[in-house]
Amino acid sequence: MAQALDRIAVISDVHGNVTALEAVLADIEARGITRVLNLGDVVGKGPRGAEAIKRTREACEVTVRGNWDSLIGDWEGFVARGDVPRFEAGQWTRDELTDEDAAWLVSLPNAYDLVMSGKRIRLFHASQTSEFVRVRWEHTMDEFRGMFTNTDFTGPWAPAVPGHPSDAWPEGTTPDVVGYGDIHGAYLEADEGLLLFNAGAVGNHLDGPTAPYCILEGVTDSIVPQSFSVNFVRVPYDIDAEVAAARDLGMPDVDAYALELREQRYRGAGRPAS
Repeated sequence: MAQALDRIAVISDVHGNVTALEAVLADIEARGITRVLNLGDVVGKGPRGAEAIKRTREACEVTVRGNWDSLIGDWEGFVARGDVPRFEAGQWTRDELTDEDAAWLVSLPNAYDLVMSGKRIRLFHASQTSEFVRVRWEHTMDEFRGMFTNTDFTGPWAPAVPGHPSDAWPEGTTPDVVGYGDIHGAYLEADEGLLLFNAGAVGNHLDGPTAPYCILEGVTDSIVPQSFSVNFVRVPYDIDAEVAAARDLGMPDVDAYALELREQRYRGAGRPAS
């Protein structure tokens, strides 16, 4: 008899949009899924970063660090180094957080490895190189293959699998499934036995008016090849309520935020989403 399959939810890019986050978490709970992994960018762009951090820490088993998490978490450092302009929205977002919130953001891990149905799965925010280096859905084959390599940023392949210590994996073992966020558009690509998926952006979705996330289905911690799938889910939520919350809180750039959520019109047109 086939072993019962486990399900793990993968979310990304909440960006302070608590209305969308709560809708997605409710959908996950309704499906009976208890494990949630987060691919980062908990804050930035949206109005309720502190609350998004609180809910993320409550609901997510693991959260990796996104580019906005690094930026806002160390906002004063980035500004002092001249790496970012002191733009109003960024300062407003940092001011909304406590120092503990900021410290949590910068403490998040670069990547997370796990095993499911014999698949070696690695999760990070943007790429194997950095949370700031972007791989778009239109990419070269070299960029595709590069996502599956071990780097100084990801570290060696080292999942925590009960009964199978991390040092039991042959040196040089790499993932064959990689999930990421960052580009605000969900997709899946398979080639040469490798599977790359993007979980989309819960809180700043530029590929449609609903909040996306993924479900990994397989046998958790099993190194034996078994049934495995990546499923995409899209959840409607009250965008008007989210925009109203942003206005009530006095968030800068609220009109641009509203256009992103309602019409998927990126405020940085001409530049890749982040």
